[in-house]
Amino acid sequence: MARSAFRVDAVLVQAVIAGALSFAHLHDLADAAGQDGWKAWAYPISVDLLLVAAWRRLRSEGPSRLAWCWFLIALVASLGANVATAGFLDLAHPPAWLRFGIAGWPALAFLGGTLLAHSHTAEEPEPVPPAPAAPAPTPEVEQESAPDPRPEPASIAPAAEETPALAPAVPAGPPVPAALVAHARKLADDHQARTGARIDTDTLRARLGVPPQLAETIAAQLA
Repeated sequence: MARSAFRVDAVLVQAVIAGALSFAHLHDLADAAGQDGWKAWAYPISVDLLLVAAWRRLRSEGPSRLAWCWFLIALVASLGANVATAGFLDLAHPPAWLRFGIAGWPALAFLGGTLLAHSHTAEEPEPVPPAPAAPAPTPEVEQESAPDPRPEPASIAPAAEETPALAPAVPAGPPVPAALVAHARKLADDHQARTGARIDTDTLRARLGVPPQLAETIAAQLA
């Protein structure tokens, strides 16, 4: 626990030192460009606030082109002041472009802060409602009817005496669940018991409530 506290304190001390140096460099650069008095102290505050606002926007709402743009602008302004005060520019005789940039910075910082604070609602995409899922075809559940007490007519030949027909080839079709095949077989047996004939494909499709191709596949499996 003591080691963790020491690491946190060291990071805070390093951040304070870096922030103080950057603050001083921005103040010196603004002062050299003719912004003396309290105005020279306001420039580093403006740069650091824009940098913090852009970074907070990136952390809270995720990466965006607007936040990255103003974060880089503030970062370049801060790094440029650090480099410029290291002897690369003659601060006793600052160039015209430096005076122009320092004079135009307040308007630029105000624009960036306003966009970062009030444009988050415009960038949020509207939620797209999910497309409704297509309902899966469900077979119609037939209510079991009471058995017919009437005897079968004698003229109807038993199924065993019928001329055997060649089993049709199973057409290639969609896979059929085993539960649906079992239900279709039950319907076919009930139909044959009541009528004495095999159930045809159209009747099977109407009883199950399935597409024609699926009814043909089930009928082929029942043959």
